[in-house]
Amino acid sequence: MLFLAALFGCLQLANVTGRDTPDSRNYLSYALSLGGADKTEAAGRSIAYVCASRGETASRNHSVDVRRFRAPDPGPGIRAECDRYYHWSVGRRLDAGQTSGWTAPFMSERFMRIFEVRPGYPLLLLPFVTVFGVTWGLWAAGVCVAAAGGVLVFLLLRTLDVPVGPALAGQALYYVLPTGVTAMRPMTEGTMLALTLAALWGCALVLRGRRAGPVVALSLALLFTVKHSQALFLAVCLAGACCVIGVHRRRSGRAVGDGVKTLLKVTVGAAVGTVLLARLLHYPSESDSLQDLLTDHFLRPDRERPWREFLHLEVNFWIEWLRRQLAEPLFLVLVGAGVWGALRVRPAFGVLLVGAASTGMLSMAAHPDIAIDRLMVMVWLVAVVGVPLWWTGESFRPRRPYPFPSLTRRLRPRTPAGGGLGLRAGGGEPRSSPRP
Repeated sequence: MLFLAALFGCLQLANVTGRDTPDSRNYLSYALSLGGADKTEAAGRSIAYVCASRGETASRNHSVDVRRFRAPDPGPGIRAECDRYYHWSVGRRLDAGQTSGWTAPFMSERFMRIFEVRPGYPLLLLPFVTVFGVTWGLWAAGVCVAAAGGVLVFLLLRTLDVPVGPALAGQALYYVLPTGVTAMRPMTEGTMLALTLAALWGCALVLRGRRAGPVVALSLALLFTVKHSQALFLAVCLAGACCVIGVHRRRSGRAVGDGVKTLLKVTVGAAVGTVLLARLLHYPSESDSLQDLLTDHFLRPDRERPWREFLHLEVNFWIEWLRRQLAEPLFLVLVGAGVWGALRVRPAFGVLLVGAASTGMLSMAAHPDIAIDRLMVMVWLVAVVGVPLWWTGESFRPRRPYPFPSLTRRLRPRTPAGGGLGLRAGGGEPRSSPRP
């Protein structure tokens, strides 16, 4: 397990920079402000990181461009242009008095408020950027977060009685699928994946009779600090999964179980607490998120009928998304195999796993932007955990008795001479010694 995590970290040395996104600058400036830097210093160091990354990315792309690779490297020019633009843009907002909050004013104050209510990830970055600097600090934080996610996959599968081999395969799947790539990026998704896996691990422990309810509660509480909407989605989906398990068991004439009741109490309490605390702290509401989507981050006037436009966009998005998935069905195949394996081998936990993964669909439905696929990364957890479970079920299931004995008698394997009577591996009828 530790070897795989270390190997994954070593492989990430190939791309120390070039992973940033437009949101990375906001989280980085937040972390630098928490470390004591003023707005100007936090903005300057964030701009330097973003522009250096963009310049290096441009140089890499230029070096393999079959039409322009002989031309001068555009990387330094792009870096200088990026630096000039951001210093002008941020300086203009600072001069206008936009100095509130912890983030540097890269965008309007209304938009930056969305990141102000997510202190969890900047707090995680703080020790890394303080000790290693911005570039290596962000890289080291990404390696630790991604490696921790893979370790949690291994521990989760071992809790479900999966042998070491398939459990290591699940850890490797986490690293090589989009979960590993997304977890390495300097954004909240990697931390959200790790905390979701921690919550699922707690659920597995509770179903095994362990007193791990606090693990689930702590994971949801930490997830609230990272992204409160994701904490709400996860709590609601896990609560709904517990209800499905309880209803199925009652209809089957079985007891619901103390573990399911404990999980239901914890998740319902977390959902209610998330809503109340978000309202108490005046966090941005769903209407703010809707206007952010439809106005290109508040760069355009607010829409008068946002819900009507949103529903129209929602329908168009899912039609186009399904068309693309059918053209390249790897995602659908792996997720389908994961759902089948989880529900077949560990039905109760499989329902919880599907519930947790469905938060990715909810996040994507809440922000239907076809250019942003990272919001659906939670769905990949079904493949990461479910495929090893499917592998385990197929490898260790007992053999079934041979059908139609009169027709398959000659096809049955014979015991060695003198073997006497024995029971078949599948628990079938005893077979006699072979004829001379």
